[in-house]
Amino acid sequence: MNVVELHHSAVDAFDGRVAAVTAEQWDQATELPGWDVRTLVNHLVNENKWTPPLLAGSRIEDVGDRFDGDLLGADPQAAWKESAAEAKAAVTEEAAVRTVHLSFGDAPGSEYVLQLFADHLIHSWDLARAVGGDVRLDPELVDACAQWFSSVEDDYRRAGAIGDAPSIPPDADAQTALLARFGRTA
Repeated sequence: MNVVELHHSAVDAFDGRVAAVTAEQWDQATELPGWDVRTLVNHLVNENKWTPPLLAGSRIEDVGDRFDGDLLGADPQAAWKESAAEAKAAVTEEAAVRTVHLSFGDAPGSEYVLQLFADHLIHSWDLARAVGGDVRLDPELVDACAQWFSSVEDDYRRAGAIGDAPSIPPDADAQTALLARFGRTA
């Protein structure tokens, strides 16, 4: 799969899990310290909202704080759907070859799209785990994420974006190994 397909598939995976969240589960804790289900979904809505302007060439300071705070409102699932559609429309082959101006500097659009892909994929597991949903991730997406993450894992850890990797058995499956690299215990 190319980066556009990877992104769209991971957004779709998260979408299916958001659709399954019941009204009673929005305040349910996740395994992410201080985050409930609503905070987790809001985080990805925020990322989705940032995607179109950044891929169109805007800088962080151009966007400012317009996506801060609660983006879910009274209908979290509708807010998610709208943001997911906007992000998927912005993630195109053309956008993937542009330079994107990120907080840590300029990067190829494809690198930014891979970061978004990984965040949606890993948070799909986080959300499913929090609400008792299907925690199995698409093996093809897991493999693609693991390959990409190999080159940036140390940077993520140094930046504090992920925690220490927990110990896993030597015969752990690919999903368990990937989640551990992102600081999660499957």
